[in-house]
Amino acid sequence: MTNDHWDPENLPSQAGKTFVVTGGNAGIGYFISEQLAGAGARIILASRSEQKAEVAAASIRKYAPGATVDFVRLDLTSLASIRDAAGAIQKLGPIDGLINNAGITTGGRERKVTQDGLELIVGANAFGPFALTALALQALAPHGRVISQTSQATQVVKLDPGNLQSEHGTFSFFRAYGYSKHAVLAFAFELQRRLTAADSMVESLLAHPGIAIDLKSPRRPGIIDRGRPSDYITALYAQGKDRGAWPAVRAATDPNAAGGDYYGPRRRVAGSAVRIEATAPSASEEFGEEFWRQAEDATGIAFDLRA
Repeated sequence: MTNDHWDPENLPSQAGKTFVVTGGNAGIGYFISEQLAGAGARIILASRSEQKAEVAAASIRKYAPGATVDFVRLDLTSLASIRDAAGAIQKLGPIDGLINNAGITTGGRERKVTQDGLELIVGANAFGPFALTALALQALAPHGRVISQTSQATQVVKLDPGNLQSEHGTFSFFRAYGYSKHAVLAFAFELQRRLTAADSMVESLLAHPGIAIDLKSPRRPGIIDRGRPSDYITALYAQGKDRGAWPAVRAATDPNAAGGDYYGPRRRVAGSAVRIEATAPSASEEFGEEFWRQAEDATGIAFDLRA
């Protein structure tokens, strides 16, 4: 399959495969889960709310009859919860893909922290997935994939490696969000470099969804019901969250994809999922090593692939 001939409506069979989707009960994560289930995969929804996960699971089974959907409680703002979730994933494994989709996308003007004292946005969006991947990596089957979800915020927020946790200067949610997505990008590429060095067959890939909104998404009662007022302006150039799921789904299922590949919409903010180049400075080996150091220090987890 080439970039020009990938059909998101006709995925390769995923029968017999299992994917963990963090935040799979809502938004883009929901559609990632539905699409993978539609191709025959077993889905493990990793999210904070079991009630919301049950609604999502019922919807997935409606649109992918016969789908097997499990639930693991996961709160990315709590290292204790991440440890518990990783243990549950180990018991439900082996898994063929860990899709680190969940993250915080809205916030206010004040800096907040996680239960472990980390800046909330980078803690949940970057350090949390780092910790989950480190603790659940042994659950991945040979040739399994880790898919990280970044954002085009990396193109507008200047990277400041010394201020990832927004400890200096006036706090800005959007800047903190951009930092977190720089960190995710760095993690994905550095993970692949380390997997390669360790002769692991597991692969790390990266995706970004473009701009995806509820208003242009298929209705899913209790999950996707209606758009926000601002969506009516964004709708002029955005796509639905079902299409925002395409890059991550392709990264997870394309048999020709390889570790280090990065997928995004053809037209940057919308369109079919194609392989793209990373242009952000956070893709560098230098920042990859720096993020890894900061993540290990922040989480207290030594993520050594040689162990």
